Parts: sequence; structure tokens; C-alpha cells
Amino acid sequence: MIKGSVLRDAIISGAYSISNEKKSVDELNVFPVPDGDTGTNMSMTIGNAVAELKNLPDDVDAGVVAKTAASALLRGARGNSGVILSLIFRGFSKALKGQTKVTDSNLVAALETGVEGAYKSVMKPTEGTILTVAREAAEKARDISRSTNDPIVIWEEVCRQAELTLAETPKLLPALAKAGVVDAGGKGLLIIFCAMRDVFKGGKIVKQAAAEQKKVTIETFSDVVGKYDQEIHFTYCTEMIITKKKNADDSSKLRAYLETIGDCVVVVDDEDIIKLHVHTNDPGLVIQKALKFGSINLPKIENMKMQHKARKKESEQKFVPAKPEKKYGFVAVAAGSGIESMFKDIGVDCIVKGGQTMNPSTQDILAAIMSTPAEIVFVLPNNKNIIMAAEQAVKLADRKVCVLQTRTIPQGMSAMLAFDPDADFNQNRIAMTKALEGVSTGMVTFAARDSDYEGHAISKGEILCLDNGKLSFVEKDIAKGAYKLTKKLVKGECSYITVLYGSDVSDEAAEALCAQISNKYPNLEVNLINGGQPVYYYIISVE
Repeated sequence: MIKGSVLRDAIISGAYSISNEKKSVDELNVFPVPDGDTGTNMSMTIGNAVAELKNLPDDVDAGVVAKTAASALLRGARGNSGVILSLIFRGFSKALKGQTKVTDSNLVAALETGVEGAYKSVMKPTEGTILTVAREAAEKARDISRSTNDPIVIWEEVCRQAELTLAETPKLLPALAKAGVVDAGGKGLLIIFCAMRDVFKGGKIVKQAAAEQKKVTIETFSDVVGKYDQEIHFTYCTEMIITKKKNADDSSKLRAYLETIGDCVVVVDDEDIIKLHVHTNDPGLVIQKALKFGSINLPKIENMKMQHKARKKESEQKFVPAKPEKKYGFVAVAAGSGIESMFKDIGVDCIVKGGQTMNPSTQDILAAIMSTPAEIVFVLPNNKNIIMAAEQAVKLADRKVCVLQTRTIPQGMSAMLAFDPDADFNQNRIAMTKALEGVSTGMVTFAARDSDYEGHAISKGEILCLDNGKLSFVEKDIAKGAYKLTKKLVKGECSYITVLYGSDVSDEAAEALCAQISNKYPNLEVNLINGGQPVYYYIISVE
């Protein structure tokens, strides 16, 4: 059987492992558009559980560990891969409820329950993805459990099957085969499972790789250490200034020592002083070592675990759900001052900042829902990779929530404009859905990486033109691509063309494009709006 403390450490190790390898997982994404990406989303999702897990005692029950992890993953779920990961771990919470240790039977049940929940959450499950890897691993667990009751042996077979299935994903998805890669979500899951396996077998928690740093100076010292102080791998945040004595040793020796007793080490050596920051379980050792380099000034030692608990308690006390003052309310996910203002102008109560490259978590969306003073809240995700996270928030809200399947900003706007305050809920849901389905959206962005996608040999930095989410063609010039894309979008009976230009496009360039489109379609109403959005040079809608 697997003790609760071992399960706790295994999940923490899984979180650190995917964090260390998130970049390599991100690079497996076939579609070359800029995005939060699979590895990043999975890392942020499971990483949300680390602080709470580290606060659990060594005599903790396995059921408590599973519940703590599942709750944190659900609230921190980002992107489709993150949501699926959270649902797999929710299976652990259900199967291990009330259990002190993990047995062979509830380990198998945990996987099967998690996979079942993940498949149900996806409208059209695609094989050759993380779903397939998880499903076949669960099936292997059930099969091997017939010949052994050792949960560690079962988990070893789970990892072995996950690796075999991952290798087969290109045969199920042609796009993977053409790009010569395996599924990114499946790879991320394998990384997490293997790290858990190693801890189950008696190994240590994987050490989290240090974040890449630029050169730190005395002036930038505070900015750098501020980024570290949310991380709780060791208990005490220790910081001080050392006035150097004559002939003091090189500060690199101090840094080397601090890295053996803690993490998040920052040491900056100036002419007369050394500033240091470290997270450690023994600040006394830091002080003793520092005194060998000179006299210490302004020492600061803070218990980060106590601070985390206090901040969490304060946050929970401050957050009071808004009392319903009206029947309907609206939440929209958007990025860009112009777009945010437009949504506010047409009746959206609360904006969740996010979109491509910055998928908000389920908790972010839930907080917006709960802050909306309405009995019924419509949520507009406005991005296909945010819909699943929004749908998870529905189960956590204390009011009725309807997530509309808006995949683009124009779809969200059209849905809002179709709302009728005098109609009932079902009438509005149908009308808003019909409106969003009648919008064609074009987006102009750049390639985040070299790729061979759907017959297009794409180089990093080239202009990508997307027709309703699918790559239409590649261009070298932004304006030329936007104009050509608009022509492809205008079909049949159209009345309006709306051009939203982003933060990297000048007013003059946008006005020139608008004039070109207006000349091409003199009978259509063409609207130009400064959306201020990142990532996308232009978002073009045709209705």
C-alpha cells in the first residue's frame, strides 16, 4: 500500500517534473500559433496544488491528499489539457475518499474514474491525445490488477503503457505523424506519472529547476526576489545585507553554500556590500555563513508557510459573492483595452483578462461569476482553449451559469448583441448561440515556431492568416495578409465587416487597411476599432 505522505510527495514531484520540462512539451504543439501551450498549462494547473500539499503533515491520510490535490487542480485548471489533467486527479479524490492508504483496488478505480470524467467533459473526444494515453493506461491498470495486488507494480505498468500509447499517437492523428511528434498532452501526463512512479518506489522528490535569470544588480535585487517569494519549497525566506570585511572571499562561494541548504538563491556582490536572499529551513546557518564575509545588516526572516495560510484566510474572508440585484449578468474573457471597453459598453458586467497565450484558470472565471450581481450568469470564453475551464466553474458557482461556446471575440460580441432582456433564459440561450454561429472570424498573427502544418512549410515569425480557427495561408506582409483574408471571409449575403486592430499595429496602418477594404466592398458597412489586443495584429469579423 502507498501511504498518504508518499502520495503527497509523488504529486509534488509530478508538478516539479512537468514544470522542468514544460518548454519541451510546449514545442510538441503542432499548430504554430502563439499560445499558452500544453506544457505551460499543465504545469500551472498541477503547480497550483503544490503549496497546499506541502502544508499537509506526514501522517496525512491518502484520501485527504487526493482531495486537496483535486480541489487545487480544479481551481487552477488552465486550457483544455489542464482541465483534463484536473479531472484525472478528481478521479483520485473520488476513489480514495476516506482511505488512509492507496491500495491496488482504489488505485485502479482512481484511474478509471478520472478517465471517465475526462471523456465526459469533452464534447467530441479525439483519440491520439492525452485522453487515449490516460484511457489505455487505466485499462492496463485494470488488467494487471488481476495478477498482482501491489499498487506500485500496477503503477509501473501504468507508466509503461502510457509510454507505449504515447508512441502510437501519431498513427491516430495524421497531423502528429506529419510533424514527426507525439501528442503534447499525452507527453505531459507521462512526465507526471513517471515522476510519481519514482517516488512510489522510494525515490526523492524531483528538484525544481531554477528559473532563468538575467544578470541581477543591486538595483534589480528587489524585483528578482519578489518573484521568488510565492514559492514555498523551504519554510523561511531569509534576506540580509553584508558589509564586506577586508579580503572577504568571493561571493560565489557564499552562493554555492546557500544552494546546498535551500533554493531561490540570489546573491549580488557590490563594491562594499553583498545582498543575499534564500529560502531555507535553517536561517541560522545562513547567518553563520554570512558573518564569515563581514558584518550583517537589516536581516529579515519570514515564515512563508504561516504567511501563505494568513493570506489564504484573509482572501477567503474578503471574498464575498455579490448578491443578485438583477436576473441576468455577463462575464467575458478578453484582452486589450479597446475590446474590454466594447464588452463593457454592450452590457458585460465582469471582464476576465485573458485569451491566447494567457488562458485564465477556472478560479479566475469563477471569481468573475461570483462577482456578478445576477441570478443567471452567461459566460463568454471567446477562445476554444478556455471553454472547458469555464465549464468547470459552473459546478463551483452558487448561481445558475451558462457557458456559451464562443471561440472568438467577434462571436462573443455578436452573442451579447443578440441578448433580449425581456426574453426568458432558454430563448436567450438559443438566440445568442444562433448569433455566434453566424459570425465568420479571421485572425492575423505570427508563427511562434518553425512548423510543417497542413501542407504549409512555416518559418518562425511568418504571418499566419486563420479562417475561423483554421490556418488558411501564410504571408510575409501583415496588411497584405489581412486584406486577402477579408476577401476570403466575405461570402454570400454579408452586411458588416468589423476590423479590430491590435497593440502592435499603428493607427495609420489600420486606417489604410480599412480604406482598402471599403473600396473593395462599397456596399458593406466597414467598422474599424482599436482593440488593443496582444498576439493578433488583426481580428476581422464578417456578418
